Amino acid sequence: MPLRSNDPKDDMNEVRFVDTTLRDGQQSLWALSMKTGMMLPVAEQMDRAGFDAIELMASSHFKKCVRELKDDPWERIRLVARRIKKTPLRMSAGRINAFEITPLSVYSLFLERMAANGLRQARISEEWNDISGWQRKVTLSRKAGLEPIINLIFSVSPKHSDDYYARKSREAVSLGVARLCLKDPGGLLTPERTRTLVPLILQNSRTTPLEFHTHCTTGLGPLCCLEAIKLGARTVNTAIPPLADASSNPSLFNVAKNARVLGYQTMIDEEVLRPVSEHFTFIARREGFPIGVPVEYDYAQYLHQVPGGMISNLRHQLRLMGMEDRLAQTLLEASRVRAEFGYPIMVTPLSQFVGSQAAINVILGERYKEVTDQVIQYALGLWGKEGADTMDPNVKDKILGRPRARELARWEPPEPSIREIRSKMGGAGVTDEELLLRWALRKEDIEAMRVAGPPKEYISARHPLVTLVHELTRRKDYHRIQVQKPGMSLILEKRQL
Repeated sequence: MPLRSNDPKDDMNEVRFVDTTLRDGQQSLWALSMKTGMMLPVAEQMDRAGFDAIELMASSHFKKCVRELKDDPWERIRLVARRIKKTPLRMSAGRINAFEITPLSVYSLFLERMAANGLRQARISEEWNDISGWQRKVTLSRKAGLEPIINLIFSVSPKHSDDYYARKSREAVSLGVARLCLKDPGGLLTPERTRTLVPLILQNSRTTPLEFHTHCTTGLGPLCCLEAIKLGARTVNTAIPPLADASSNPSLFNVAKNARVLGYQTMIDEEVLRPVSEHFTFIARREGFPIGVPVEYDYAQYLHQVPGGMISNLRHQLRLMGMEDRLAQTLLEASRVRAEFGYPIMVTPLSQFVGSQAAINVILGERYKEVTDQVIQYALGLWGKEGADTMDPNVKDKILGRPRARELARWEPPEPSIREIRSKMGGAGVTDEELLLRWALRKEDIEAMRVAGPPKEYISARHPLVTLVHELTRRKDYHRIQVQKPGMSLILEKRQL
């Protein structure tokens, strides 16, 4: 790994990396199917590579961890933190439950337990880039012991102009955070837009460093990373193949190689990470998980801006209705709904509100004949005042002019204390971590996770003989397997009971 120079002038030539493999990479490509045991064999190597930070968790991971993987998310943090000791572990601090409004008491306790178990940074997302939301989350993160980093979320619309991002940059740095992150979750940035936006943000954020985060959805992510570096962003978010490219973040190896060609010093030890890439490639092939590859440029993404994973969900919904051939129509309708909703940034949960309503409009053949409770709440301002204020008035009237809307207009999001929540979920004997699991999940899901036991470290390509035996025992067409080498003989025999 390159040694850091003591000359401050050399810092301007250094490029640092935040790793997203364990969080955004696997969320983008493996639908959060990476188990804790898959992370543990390479955690120490990742710690030695010299990352600026390693992103590990998001609130959205919890349900998947417990329900499908039978993994305890708290234990995941503890086990990884024991192996990654030098590099700060980071969380993505969005909503705990994407489609429900979280009480502040729950959100505060959630952050506190994240820090208590080993996380050190919180990358704060607020789907409207709203200063009041940023301020609330920054305050709670600091109180919990987490260093806050504010995401400036990029979007394309008539209102997401240079003036908009200049103003939002000034608002973000007024909160005294150590770093901003230009976050492009839809992979919508182009090299041309990067060249106008990065200098603008740096100018309006004064001395606050800028981190750069993009995706490869349109095939332009790696180029945008290089443009951002040339313009003064000295920290970029990348993933390790096979969890890079496609809808994920740019490949660490690709960005680092090209940055060096441009004359920059990359503060990362790539050779330490080669076995990490091999480990996850082995898992992908064995488990049938996707392997990220570069994608072709797709201009349609700029029109509908529906995230890649959500397109798969829309296709599935339409298939169930025998209307899969209407996907293109649904994506076109999503563009129209987004404009009528006041151009929300297409991130969770706002993108789901837009996409689901578009699908309903297409399936029923009549626009806004039916709407979800969340769309009614959106029009009422419960998912952000900006959405209600900028919504098309005719569409807003159509949504709110129904009995269910009048009923929801009288509802206020509850703000119970932790003591009140605890009294409903088991009493004083329930730990904080168990309480948070019970708040987000069903009791039977948690019990099934407990029955499954602690995480088991994944057998990787580093153990070829064990892997061979394990794979052979999964075969149904053999009753007797013999492995023999000088000095050792192993016989496995399936007996009829």
